[in-house]
Formats: sequence, C-alpha cells, structure tokens
Amino acid sequence: MKRLRTAAIFSDGMVLQRETPICVFGTCDEKQEITVILDDMEVRTMSRDGEWKAFLPPKPAGGPYQMKVTTKEEVIVYHDVYLGEVWLAGGQSNMEFELRNCSTGREEMNGSKDSLLRFYQVNRSSYIEEEFYRKEEMNRWQYETEESFGTWSATGYYFAKKLREELNVAVGIIGCNYGGTSASCWIGKGMLEKDADTRTYLEDYEKVCKNRSYEEYLNELAEYRVYEAQWNKKVDDVYKNNPDILWSKVQEIAGPCRWPEPLGPHSPYRACGLYETMLKRVCPYTLRGFLYYQGESDDHREHTYAKLLRQLILQWRMDWDNLSLPFLFVQLPMHIGREDRDLGNWAVLREQQNEVYQTVRNTSMAVILEAGEFDDIHPKNKKIVGDRLALHALSKIYQKDINPEAPSLLYAIRSGNRVILYLKDTQGNLYYKEDHVYNKSRERYVNKEKQEEISDSGFEVAGEDGIFHSATIQIEGNRIIVISKQVMLPCYLRYAFHNFGPVTIFGGNGIPLSTFRITVG
Repeated sequence: MKRLRTAAIFSDGMVLQRETPICVFGTCDEKQEITVILDDMEVRTMSRDGEWKAFLPPKPAGGPYQMKVTTKEEVIVYHDVYLGEVWLAGGQSNMEFELRNCSTGREEMNGSKDSLLRFYQVNRSSYIEEEFYRKEEMNRWQYETEESFGTWSATGYYFAKKLREELNVAVGIIGCNYGGTSASCWIGKGMLEKDADTRTYLEDYEKVCKNRSYEEYLNELAEYRVYEAQWNKKVDDVYKNNPDILWSKVQEIAGPCRWPEPLGPHSPYRACGLYETMLKRVCPYTLRGFLYYQGESDDHREHTYAKLLRQLILQWRMDWDNLSLPFLFVQLPMHIGREDRDLGNWAVLREQQNEVYQTVRNTSMAVILEAGEFDDIHPKNKKIVGDRLALHALSKIYQKDINPEAPSLLYAIRSGNRVILYLKDTQGNLYYKEDHVYNKSRERYVNKEKQEEISDSGFEVAGEDGIFHSATIQIEGNRIIVISKQVMLPCYLRYAFHNFGPVTIFGGNGIPLSTFRITVG
C-alpha cells in the first residue's frame, strides 16, 4: 500500500518552471523525512499532518532529467522531465475549445510535431468522490506527438507554440477550464463574500439549495440528464436535416433547451465549486503565470465584472503565494446571435476588463475585437488569440522587443463640432479598414428592425441629449478627427460600443483599437 504520494500533476514528461524555486508537494500517511532529487539537486523535508512540500532551488532550462521522491521505504521516479516555461490556461469554453475544432487545427495536427511542447489537462470534475481520485491518479502530462493533442486547448497550444519558437525551451500548459462557467466558480468562498456585488453569486446558490434536500436535488439532476440525452439527439437530427435553422425553431421541434443543469452540490456552475475540485488540485505547482479567457457567462452582471475579475486574480496569486504572478487575459471580441437584440452588455464587460488591465499590476490584456463571429459564441480562429497572448508574454515577461498593445485613447479635445482623439501605442500611423465581415453579417439578422443603427465607421457622437448618431472620421497619423453632421456640440463619444459592430481602426502592428466611450469636455 502506497503511503507516499506526489500531487497528481507530477508525472513522466512533466515540465517544471525554470529559473525559480520549484515546489514539489504531495501527501504521506506517516510523519517522516522525504527527499526530492532532480539532476544534481537534492532537498529534504518532513511530512506534517499528512502533507509535505519541498522546494528545489532555481535551475536553468534543460533536460531530460529524472526526478526521484523517496522515503526510507518508498521511491517514486519520474522520467523525461524538462525545465522550461509553465503557464496555466484558465477560463470557460473559449479557452477549453479544442485544437481539432479550430479553423487551423487540422492543418496543425497534420504538421510536424514538437516533443518539447507538453500539456496537462486538469480533470473536469465538479465534485469529489471515489471516482474523482481514480481519474486524477490516471491523469498525466501529454506530448504533442500523441494523438490526444487535438483535444488540447487551442488557445493554450498556439500560445505555447509561439513561446517555443521564440525561447527555444520546453513549454508546458496546464489546462484548467470548464465551458459555461462564471468567474465565481473559480474563486474561494471567503473571497466572494468580501463584496456585496460578488456575494450575490453565493446567495444565488444558497437560495436554490435552501428548500431542497440532497435527495430531491439528485432526483432532479437525474431527470434533467435523461431529458438532456434525448433532447441532444433530437437537436442533432434537426441540424442534420437543416444546418442553417434558427435556434428558436430548433427548440420548437426538439423542445426547450434546459441548460444549465440544476444548480446543486454536483454542479460545475455553482459558485466556488471548480475552485476546489480543479484549481486547488494543481496549486501550488510552480508557474510563470496565468492565461485566462472568460467573461461570456457573466454578461448578465456586466457592470460588476471588474470586481469579480480582480477577486479571481488576487485569489489565484494568493494561492500561489506570489502577488506579482503575471496574469494575461483575453478581452471579449464582437459577438451576437442572429435572433438577439444588441443590449451592449458585452461592450460594458469589455470596458470592465480594460479597467482591470489599467488598474491591476502585472496584468496584460490581449485585444481580439475583430476575431469574434456572428451567431457563434465560439470563434474558431484561436491562433490569433494564442498568438496575441504570446506577444504580451514575450514583451512583458521575456523582455523581447515587441509592442503587443492595442492602440488606446490618450486624450480628446473638442473643437467646434469636431472631436480630436489622440491615441497611444499606434505603432506608427493608424489605419482604417472596412469591416466586410460585419457588413455581410448584419444582413443575416432575423429581426433587423430591432437592431440599433450602427455607424459604419464604428464611431458615434451624442450631444447633451445623450442620443448617439453616426460619425465620419479622418485619420492623421496617431490622431482621429470625428464629426457627426447631426451633432453641433459633441458631449459624448463612443467607439465599437456594441456587442457586435464594425471594427475599423488598427495600429501598425495589426491589432485593433478596442471598445471605449468618453465624455467630451
């Protein structure tokens, strides 16, 4: 019977973080001395209260090595261990989105393979029971040379590939993501309780569970799963016969979509749940930093998202005992369903994400505004996402001479009926590009009369009445002159402030200007 164990994330083929103290940790049924040996390094520690933790000294990139963890009676040996760069890829379905399903995935899978690009997917388990531990124990680091690499996070893969090309060291990605989840699923209860706006996520859960027994919940969940299995089959048949059918029509035929599953102790969508069953299972494996792509499932509380994201960043940094650990995240792109009305909530959420970027140190935001898709919440071009995250890492973490920033507003001046915008991070001159994707997509709206008229330029201006009108623009180097014939005294200005609208302004590095709105004084 094994008494000595390492955490499940330690396996053959793992990548350990170079040039920083390496945390090796696990459990031991008895109090005893534990020795960890990696190449020419050896450290000892004592197990206490069934747990142990040891820190190997910093070591440059290299490998392959063996790592041994021993007591007087037991020996655990790991082979083909490399030191390189390790990042955790968190979030919801757009981070989970698999390489084999993205627009360049098949081409990538048929290309040459790199044995020093590796991936560990944390088991997507929403509650802990006996089967949980069995699955966790069977999990291991995967190689790009294996068939399974098509199931890796596409965003994580392209990020890692770019780092491999630029740094020439082993790169390991830890996938820790789950489709459809709120940021609140990845934060501890104590943190969520600290603010009234984030406490509402806990209150929602408590309210649902208050007057329902555990047995009643299990019965409700079982009934849902039977319905879901039958419903999914009907939906597949509907789409097979008519791939372009409207979602509302699908539900008329197959029955209503009842997703998500009932909220309860087994639900992956409950506040704080996956924080315990996924994130904490790999904490504090030594990392260079975090990647994060999420926000879609919090668009109903868009005005308080900045608070939620700040809490998540602080929680993760505290858990890894490093308040400066880099946190790179993706700003939401343009998106709308063809039957939806544009409520502007995604624009507000983008604004909230930018607020976090501007106010929380050691964060970086990849702008992918133009990479969204009409009527598909899962844009398939994940290479652009991984590459842009990598640009931020290469610039800010690895000190490469690259500017990964999107153009952004420096200041604005009102001059008569004109507003003159001065931008920074333009990488030379700004340029205008007509958004043909948007122009084609807007013709596909089901209820065109319900859609607000949006300026072709992406810029809109309002007077004191707050009613926005389309504006024309003139670009002069790093400044943009904005004019609307219908507004003689501009008081408010906005750009791309819609869930789905034209993306027209780009910097010299090809990265678009993102959503913003200002009061013009």
